[in-house]
Amino acid sequence: MNLIEIFSSAQGEGKYLGCRQVFIRTADCNLHCAYCDTNFSRADFCNVETSAGSMEFMQIKNPVDTEKVADIVKNFCAQVPTHSVSFTGGEPLLHGEFIFDVAAALKKFYDVKIFLETNGTLADELRKILDAVDIISMDIKFPSVTGVNLFERHKEFLNVARTKDVYVKAVISAETSREEFLKAVEIVAENSADTLFILQPVTPAGNVKAASAKKVLDFQALALKKLRDVRIIPQTHKLVGSF
Repeated sequence: MNLIEIFSSAQGEGKYLGCRQVFIRTADCNLHCAYCDTNFSRADFCNVETSAGSMEFMQIKNPVDTEKVADIVKNFCAQVPTHSVSFTGGEPLLHGEFIFDVAAALKKFYDVKIFLETNGTLADELRKILDAVDIISMDIKFPSVTGVNLFERHKEFLNVARTKDVYVKAVISAETSREEFLKAVEIVAENSADTLFILQPVTPAGNVKAASAKKVLDFQALALKKLRDVRIIPQTHKLVGSF
């Protein structure tokens, strides 16, 4: 698989904020979000941390095989007790078979949870690997940042993911409309009012501007009319510096 990087750090956003994870960042994405801050282009080399949390990297040649990735992750987990292994991107579900194989290799030796960070648009791919995944962090992408309406795809995805430890994250910017936000709330509520819904104030990038604190609080109040657990959680790694 063509990978961008493998490293050990703390989760910087969402429900498992602060938990120690090993991150496997895959190349490629099927969306082009206006606020995206990640370079997911394919590269000749993958950056691999030399030891867990060292923040020093070496390069290994792409593509990287499953066995090599599993060995790197095992080494990190041996150095630091690890909550979960996060497959992130890009969009990792573009490489579902790779995720399944690495997860299987890891669980043979270590009872570590498999954490999937996804844009929530590839329900068929999730079905294929659902048994290998423990936790799903699913984004809802608004038309104002993607240029396309993905709500029906999000609805199908959430229906597939519901048997797992799944939570939904929505990035709120100055451009986020009340109409599209309420549609997102409706989709989550129809699936389960108990699903954790996280509002993540955008970290401004490109032409995307920050939402006001009042707007984010107003949106939280709207969501709480239909959902039981709605939290405002910013990207903490952007506040304190990249881990």
